[in-house]
Amino acid sequence: MSLTQIDLDLDIASAKQTDKVWLVIVWDDPINLMSYVTYVFQKLFGYSKSRAETLMLQVHNEGKSVVYDGPFEKAEGYVKALHEHGLWATMEQA
Repeated sequence: MSLTQIDLDLDIASAKQTDKVWLVIVWDDPINLMSYVTYVFQKLFGYSKSRAETLMLQVHNEGKSVVYDGPFEKAEGYVKALHEHGLWATMEQA
């Protein structure tokens, strides 16, 4: 393991322990249909159709939307699940 990787691992471990809120951001892409993005938001987050459509439109019109905020581990899981569904997602500290 390189020194850089060790530093990165320490930074992540530190962030998990000290920071409580992380944001999951979904970014607009030219591939997925709006109806599919709405479906994924409903499926993964349990959002109502209305809430999922509002978030999807924000992604479409503004280029991104915060779809979740909470603990690191849960945010990380959502980003992974969004990637598995073909959506572009990242996370950052609130």
